[in-house]
Amino acid sequence: MSQNIYDDPVFFDGYAQLPRSQFGLDGAPEWASIHAMLPELRGKNVIDLGCGYGWFCRSARQAGAADVLGVDLSEKMLARARELTDDPGIRYQREDLEQLTLPEQAFDLAYSALALHYLPDLKPFLATIHQALKPGGWMVFTTEHPIYTCAKSKEWVIDAEGQRSWPVNNYQNEGPRVSNWLADGVIKYHRTLGTTLNALIAAGFELRHVEEWGPSAEQVAAVPDLAEEAERPMMVLIAAQR
Repeated sequence: MSQNIYDDPVFFDGYAQLPRSQFGLDGAPEWASIHAMLPELRGKNVIDLGCGYGWFCRSARQAGAADVLGVDLSEKMLARARELTDDPGIRYQREDLEQLTLPEQAFDLAYSALALHYLPDLKPFLATIHQALKPGGWMVFTTEHPIYTCAKSKEWVIDAEGQRSWPVNNYQNEGPRVSNWLADGVIKYHRTLGTTLNALIAAGFELRHVEEWGPSAEQVAAVPDLAEEAERPMMVLIAAQR
């Protein structure tokens, strides 16, 4: 089973303080870019992989999706999602994405936000998603950018002249990386951008859009802390189609 860090009380309590936990999609600065990548959802069947609090599940229903399934490994996240949801068109269930099985051609959209970097191997997961999508179905997801996952620490390096640089560490060396983010011992998997894109292609997907996300000038003006995201991308946004 994958590491279930979100059920760690320290991690879960820390995660609950993040803007994207408190304000949902409005608290995620990349949301406007993701929204622009989504297909038409009216009447469609949607699965949210690593659904967390269920923010996207509820948004998809508001956009007209006929049926939404949210899956997550964390009991705590699913409990919170159920508390926030009052809609018979949304179902939640506990699933380990590493061992996921899904019916064939059941979904029009597979969506995932900042979850796939917890998987040690994308190949079996992507094969499962590909067969679960209807012909022409979409996979839209975000994951931590490899420039971010390969960092030795999440702190900028400051030289003697006060100039800062991002601490890239063994970019080509793929595999598990351990960080102390919200709790000690959080395991994420570093893979190059090429590895992720080629895994999608090998699974039979056609790439439609890839964005190494960074904030707009307006976003930085409103939230100055976002300025560092313009210097090194924290996440990559990808849309692909069966």
